[in-house]
Amino acid sequence: MPHSVATLPLWIGFTIFVLCMIALDLIVFHKRAHTVGPRESLFWTAFWVSQALLFNLLVYHWFGTKPGLEFLTGYLVEYALSVDNLFVFLLIFRYFATPPASHHRALFWGILGAIILRGTFILLGTVLLQTFHWTIYVLGAFLILTGIKMLRAGELEVDPERNPVVRLFQKLVPATPHYSGARLTVRENGRLLATPLLVVLVAISVIDLVFAVDSIPAIFGVTQDPFLVYSSNIFAILGLRSLYFLVESAVSKFQYLNLALGLVLAFVGIRMVISGWYEIPIAYSLGTVATLIGLSILASLLRKPEEAPVSLKAEEDGD
Repeated sequence: MPHSVATLPLWIGFTIFVLCMIALDLIVFHKRAHTVGPRESLFWTAFWVSQALLFNLLVYHWFGTKPGLEFLTGYLVEYALSVDNLFVFLLIFRYFATPPASHHRALFWGILGAIILRGTFILLGTVLLQTFHWTIYVLGAFLILTGIKMLRAGELEVDPERNPVVRLFQKLVPATPHYSGARLTVRENGRLLATPLLVVLVAISVIDLVFAVDSIPAIFGVTQDPFLVYSSNIFAILGLRSLYFLVESAVSKFQYLNLALGLVLAFVGIRMVISGWYEIPIAYSLGTVATLIGLSILASLLRKPEEAPVSLKAEEDGD
């Protein structure tokens, strides 16, 4: 097992905490499918962020300043990168004309799958870095190239029908064209059929897999401690659903966010590449990431609406 600040009981306790929060979310707080309004989404966004910050204080108390800063920086990087997921999720929901009341349930199952997927990625990545340390330079170069690609992208476009996994699923699995509330399958004339919501869930899962290829190396550029990597990822993912509903109505306002995310990825990549010769202090890394994201949000909000470029071309095509 790679070295970690956390003991086995802490790993088990944290896993139990995550499972309990997921169960409360599904069984108690969101038992019935409904449209999530701005006030409710703001409350849950504040709730999940506060949970992450409280856990960050515990990390400070248990393990000291450096692990505490590493968790906070990792959480901030992962939470910021997850915003790109939200834009694509919004396009997927609009493309498949998903009823608003079904959004939360689709995101819940999609994010549950993301937790399992990213946990596997993190375990493999940790073992890889511990066994073949030179891979940190490869991952760093990959992040730099990904950051440059994001800086040059300009527009965000997505067409679920062109995704090979979604197309294969639609060919192999019998489906009904009609939604049935929050149900993923229905039985019609004795046949078990998938609803469009199940197709949406597949699309969301595939998109998260693509984004994980970028975000997992990024967190390893901040810390290589498996527990800090895993816990910061999990808290970012748990707050993703509420953040989606919060930014849904303001999706066109963050025009400069992709620019900041590209710079963040490039910065983390550079930090990984030069780590063999010079280690940038984690406090400087946290300040750089927070400044880039904060300035991009501020610049986006200050930009005049009539001057704002169209960042979601697919949104126009779907209207």
